Amino acid sequence: MSNDHSHPHDHSHSHPHEAAWKHDGVRVVKGDQLDGNTAQTPGMDRKAAVNFARMGAQKLWAGTVTIHADAKTGAHHHGHLESVIYVVKGRARMRWGEHLEFTAEAGPGDFIYVPPYVPHQEINASATEVLECVLCRSDGEAVAVNLDIAPVEKPDTVLWIDPTHPQGGMPGH
Repeated sequence: MSNDHSHPHDHSHSHPHEAAWKHDGVRVVKGDQLDGNTAQTPGMDRKAAVNFARMGAQKLWAGTVTIHADAKTGAHHHGHLESVIYVVKGRARMRWGEHLEFTAEAGPGDFIYVPPYVPHQEINASATEVLECVLCRSDGEAVAVNLDIAPVEKPDTVLWIDPTHPQGGMPGH
């Protein structure tokens, strides 16, 4: 390879994409900058990292889900969206079906796939350890449809703090 500088690609000029890419290219969302102002379900705390509102994401939503020790969510589904849950810490028990009659468990390092319109309930299977997960969905808008199904495992009343309930409140009120 020669060291002559007559290379056909002159890198000294700027590309037309450079200005846009500087601010609209790769972006890092710090863990303490997640947005709690997203669709919520009783018993869990969802926070958005990447979505349409924050990044202009067209085809996916990504964020975190925290479920307190011994807590259970209400029954819900996510409309036409596909969801993938990655368990970071703790033990997740999933219930799903018309009457939440099916169950499976997942631990750290496990992935959970939830197809569109499947009624489900997330349960922290640990009485002492928080359940922390990363969540990705197949659209830039969050959808959470809370269902009036009598769950096999009754949700506890869990207060949480988010932008809608700065003092802590009953989810959904």
